[in-house]
Amino acid sequence: MGTVRSAFKMAAVDAALESGKLIKNSVGKVHRLTYKGRTNIVTDVDRSAEGIIIRRISRAFPDHAILSEEAGVLRPFGRLKAVPSRVEGRQAQDATANRGSIYRWVIDPLDGTTNFAHSFPFFCVSIALELRGEVILGVVYDPMREELFLAEEGKGAYLNRRRIKVSGERSLSKSLLATGFAYDVEKAANSNLKNFRNFLIRSMAIRRAGSAALDLCYVACGRFDGFWEIGLHPWDSAAGALIVGEAGGMVTKFDGSPFTHYDNRILATNGFIHAQMSKVLSR
Repeated sequence: MGTVRSAFKMAAVDAALESGKLIKNSVGKVHRLTYKGRTNIVTDVDRSAEGIIIRRISRAFPDHAILSEEAGVLRPFGRLKAVPSRVEGRQAQDATANRGSIYRWVIDPLDGTTNFAHSFPFFCVSIALELRGEVILGVVYDPMREELFLAEEGKGAYLNRRRIKVSGERSLSKSLLATGFAYDVEKAANSNLKNFRNFLIRSMAIRRAGSAALDLCYVACGRFDGFWEIGLHPWDSAAGALIVGEAGGMVTKFDGSPFTHYDNRILATNGFIHAQMSKVLSR
């Protein structure tokens, strides 16, 4: 199994680095934009990066299933369907089940597309691998800073081969937090504005940078003390959540119950401020 998992890691890292190079070389150039919603954009670079990752993984592991943001659900024999929106937990996992494959790759080829399209340098490639629905490998690559975050189940979390851990801050009032807003913020029943205000007056500061995967990695390496968000998809959180957990942090739903990347509300912290943040989110 060790040799097999090493092959998984190598494929994920190589795919992240290759697609990241394409993304970095494309910053500031003219791109064709399409819209999945008023503020939810896709560029030609999203699709090109996705193609690089899918081709690499498909060649290496032709019997594995793939779930990717733009391509939807892929089985070894091609496209199936997109992930249903506003569905979470086991229901969403069942909706994207891939019979005949115990492995599934969960891919976001460019997390932070809006940032990329505006040359704002905060975006990344996110690749995770599930085994029977549980994430066992997570890779997040920031091509602008050349920072590669990596975690394997039970083996810790790393940034460019250096082991990382969450911060030791124990007070919410002294914590630097991060969050994001869903693309349908104007329609959502809970737009996160109330949570933002509540944390703004109880924490040191909040950052809203625009890439959930990188936000999670920043919690993992201690740059942020906590992160919460509403309206995520599996590809947004699969790799980053594992990286936080392997760095010694805690990842749950808002109420502290167990989280999977098929849930669309996430609370990720250094563990010390988790109960404090959960309490604020319950207000």
